[in-house]
Amino acid sequence: MADTTERLHRYLEDELGACRREDVDDRLDHLGTLEAALGTAQVEVELDVLSALANGTRYRLVRILVAADGDLCVCELNAVVDVTESGLSHALSALVDAGLVDARKDGRWKKYRATNRAVALVTVLEGSVRVDGVADGDGEDGPNPGVSNE
Repeated sequence: MADTTERLHRYLEDELGACRREDVDDRLDHLGTLEAALGTAQVEVELDVLSALANGTRYRLVRILVAADGDLCVCELNAVVDVTESGLSHALSALVDAGLVDARKDGRWKKYRATNRAVALVTVLEGSVRVDGVADGDGEDGPNPGVSNE
């Protein structure tokens, strides 16, 4: 911690021109407030959602369900995603647990639908990444002239 405090002191000295111990303490208090505002429980829930999307099969299922804009039967999903029935069931269960997919029984069939959370996440990802790997907003003509990407 002493090393961290010393680095923070040097940083504040560079930023403010001079730095007192009170400046470091005030900044540490402010940073502690930011950390507390996140809330451990909220971070854990968000990590669960991201973990659910961090698997190719689960992410494909979410994308398919978002694109479907309605319910799809498990048999339809099985026809699109090349996994075993057990693997499909496990993936869908993880997505339901993460709040990305809703499931309902319709007679003898189980149907799935993307939640608003899934739609929002896919929309954000689609808007920030293009197929060529360049994020939108970086310009159509490649990197900005005179700007180093290093």
